[in-house]
Amino acid sequence: MAMYKNSSATHGNIPQCNPAAVVNDLRVELDAAIARVLTNGPYILGEEVRLFEEEWATWCGVNDAIGCASGTDGLELILRSLDLKSGARVLAPSHTAVATIAAIMRAGNRPMLADVDSKSYGLDPASVSRCLEQAIDDGDPVQAVIAVHLYGNPVDLDALLALCGQYDVPLIEDCSQAHGAKWRNKRVGGFGVAAAFSLYPTKNLGALGDAGVINCCDSARTTRLRRLRQYGWEQTAISEEPGMNSRLDPLQAAILRVKLKHLDDHNKHRKLVAGIYQEMLANCPEIQLPLVKDEHIEPVYHQFVVQVPAAKRDLVRARLSDLGIGTLIHYPQAAHQMPAYATKSWVGLDPNGLQHTEALLPRIISLPMGPHLKPEQVVHVAEQLLQVIK
Repeated sequence: MAMYKNSSATHGNIPQCNPAAVVNDLRVELDAAIARVLTNGPYILGEEVRLFEEEWATWCGVNDAIGCASGTDGLELILRSLDLKSGARVLAPSHTAVATIAAIMRAGNRPMLADVDSKSYGLDPASVSRCLEQAIDDGDPVQAVIAVHLYGNPVDLDALLALCGQYDVPLIEDCSQAHGAKWRNKRVGGFGVAAAFSLYPTKNLGALGDAGVINCCDSARTTRLRRLRQYGWEQTAISEEPGMNSRLDPLQAAILRVKLKHLDDHNKHRKLVAGIYQEMLANCPEIQLPLVKDEHIEPVYHQFVVQVPAAKRDLVRARLSDLGIGTLIHYPQAAHQMPAYATKSWVGLDPNGLQHTEALLPRIISLPMGPHLKPEQVVHVAEQLLQVIK
């Protein structure tokens, strides 16, 4: 990376993420899209939502997409579409955005929390297997599994699909951080019964507010999901079943249609940023880089999360902050450690404990990541991290 090095360069403040930078770059296109909706309407669902759903489904390589109000709603809608019994156990990783667990609860189910792999941060198939067995032994078997492609890195879908087939439970994908990530050259979001994507402003594809979308390859389930997202309606104002209000806003759909055209380029830039970090930080024994464990994986680096010694983490972050470099700890606690879920009898856990999750939480740091970063800024971040961690 010598071609980027310039120790005397003025880098300015480098935020951990900067969705406003993408908005500024696309401002002319976004203004035109917003004006189109303001002029033409409608202001609920309509043509912009339909076109975004079609364009997104084509980009993902799936049959159908259903716009909704958030990724959390998307997971809840999928769970509702499975018609699980009230209080059914749903397995998910404890190390995830807590929205995953909130969706399980909102759908009337109970979480069973599994461990993650200590290097890739993805759901650990061995832990999933133990949880599935334990639930059967309890006489309360798991009824669905949610695979979270955390930080933009796909989980081991071969192993998880095999386990779900063995135990006859559906696999749901939580792709909220993995827009465009690939497993065996296929984009995630088309492997399970359905997949939910958050389109929160900081995501690889982000709206300018809350938004979400569901991928589905089964036409009957697609029809059901469309009904569930709007009060259970098939005809206006007549509910065929209890539903909810989770409609994608047409203003957001128009914004997402603009940004979707640029998503491949933005993901390509994220990979460039990750490559610089990987090259420059690879030989530091005190920094553990995220590991891509399988040659069939293509991450999209929603975040670039490293591990440092727990005793040094706060000092490292403070020193980087003093240098104008932003970092984040996205998940200071796992779900099973939070007051809402800790020690609750209705929360299931891996019978062997969640050692990997608990060991990595005091160590993780999210470095600056996103299409807003210039290569020389990434080099500067890596150089400064190497200095402050000594």
